[in-house]
Amino acid sequence: MTELVIGGSGSGKSAYAEKEVLAAGCGRVYYLATMRVLDEEMERKVARHRRMRAGRGWLTIEQPVDIGQAANVISGDSSAALLECLSNLEANEMFRGGQIVPEDTVVQNIVAGIRRLMACTDCLVLVSNSVFSDGITYDEGTEAYIRALGRINQEISGMADRVTEVVAGIPVGLK
Repeated sequence: MTELVIGGSGSGKSAYAEKEVLAAGCGRVYYLATMRVLDEEMERKVARHRRMRAGRGWLTIEQPVDIGQAANVISGDSSAALLECLSNLEANEMFRGGQIVPEDTVVQNIVAGIRRLMACTDCLVLVSNSVFSDGITYDEGTEAYIRALGRINQEISGMADRVTEVVAGIPVGLK
């Protein structure tokens, strides 16, 4: 089972996604962390998420780029994974080495990595942000990021068994 969970910042999507993975009843549960911790705010966010997961048996894999490589670490029958989150992963992939990696390359690499994860897990829940509705025009790099994330979300929603949007803590089934 693969589920894409989308929502705005602070919507409750992470807590919902964690419950979904744990409810799958798989033996091993992996937390695929994609955030690069660059400042105190990010450190606080990571610490809060770790507190939320404490004592629940999560095995954390830090994978800020090349998400398909996490498949090399996931082992055993009956495994589940939570990828937190696609928007961080995409930013890390797109803005590597001081230049913008082309949208097509980023989308293809991430989708290929997700396919690898789907092949080695019984349950995969992917968290992504909804960043498409503010109506603001951004610089070309940010516009490229938004377009690529939209394409990634569309590709994954097509592959997923379920798509859920979390609004104010309430999960709304879309697929």
